[in-house]
Amino acid sequence: MSALLLEVACSGERTTGPSIPSGDPAAFRWSLPDGFPLPLVPADNPMSDAKVELGRRLFYDTRLSGNNVFSCSSCHRQANAFADARNLPFGSTGQPHPRNSMSLPNVAYQVVLGWANTQTRRLEAQALIPMLGETPVELGLAGREEEMLNRLRAVELYQSLFRASFPDEPSPITLGNVTKAIATFERTFVSGDSPYDRFERGNTGALSDAAQRGEALFRSDRLKCAQCHSGVMFTNAARWVGSTTPGDPEFFNTGLYNLGGAGAYPAPNTGLQAITGVASDMGKFKVPSLRNIEVTFPYMHDGTVATLSDAIDHYAAGGRTITGGANAGVGSANPFKSALIGGFTITAAEKSDLVAFLRSLTDSTFLTDPRFSNPWIVK
Repeated sequence: MSALLLEVACSGERTTGPSIPSGDPAAFRWSLPDGFPLPLVPADNPMSDAKVELGRRLFYDTRLSGNNVFSCSSCHRQANAFADARNLPFGSTGQPHPRNSMSLPNVAYQVVLGWANTQTRRLEAQALIPMLGETPVELGLAGREEEMLNRLRAVELYQSLFRASFPDEPSPITLGNVTKAIATFERTFVSGDSPYDRFERGNTGALSDAAQRGEALFRSDRLKCAQCHSGVMFTNAARWVGSTTPGDPEFFNTGLYNLGGAGAYPAPNTGLQAITGVASDMGKFKVPSLRNIEVTFPYMHDGTVATLSDAIDHYAAGGRTITGGANAGVGSANPFKSALIGGFTITAAEKSDLVAFLRSLTDSTFLTDPRFSNPWIVK
């Protein structure tokens, strides 16, 4: 049975199941790796164990699509750090999405969400995009919200979980509460038990000599990787309780395209320019986290870079050159490219070391943690 069919077959109603966790926010306890800061949580959606369990079930439930076939997990699979290993995902109607599925580890720390949108800042708001969006259609619920809610109301377990999660509401099964629960579950996606992390905590045998050399290269002035993929989350877009990093994160054009030699990127993926209308924002995208990067292939906003080795080649060249076709252009000459993408020399041995370091950011525990797995599959 395919993974998709298994997901559909196992998301049916269960009238019996686990006991309902506590809905008291005061009883919730974060499970954070040593040294990890507290994530930011909106005051109007406090964490609770009941809400986490509710969000987990909704995340994997195909009732949250117009045709009862897709769920959030269709494009965000745990084994791929909640990316999906496709160049481009497709929605419940088969319509392709123009952008690669972003991975979700440590998404609670992200202050802007998505590839190129400074306006989506809360997971609760982001959840509405795949549900109700029509360009492209993802879950396909636009105009069918009440139909979806009635499906949930028919499930006894959901009735209990919504009541526990939102005890002050007489009729808690609402679209707003669906997104609050999914956001709460996603905030628990904390990943920080990679070989790199264990090495940083004092386990000197956790990181190979090659990976240690690769880290030195990663942080070097020659490669400049750490200037964008910075801090404990390996992205400049992370903030947390007590964070002193000012302002919004900077978005970057990395010279992936240069259509016509004038700096253009293929529509509709024009980066921040599509939001701001500012010409110099062409091709600017958010810096994704590198945690679990080994399993979130393919890379870049449109999934057009296949491997970590290819990604390093792109940055070493100071931008990608496409020699033919509609997207032909010399990315290194893109007039809107960040000054940080200047290219660098790297030997084959050094590239191998850098790849070893990037692979050391894989948290295999996170990829198999039962707390994040599909609760509808009875094992």
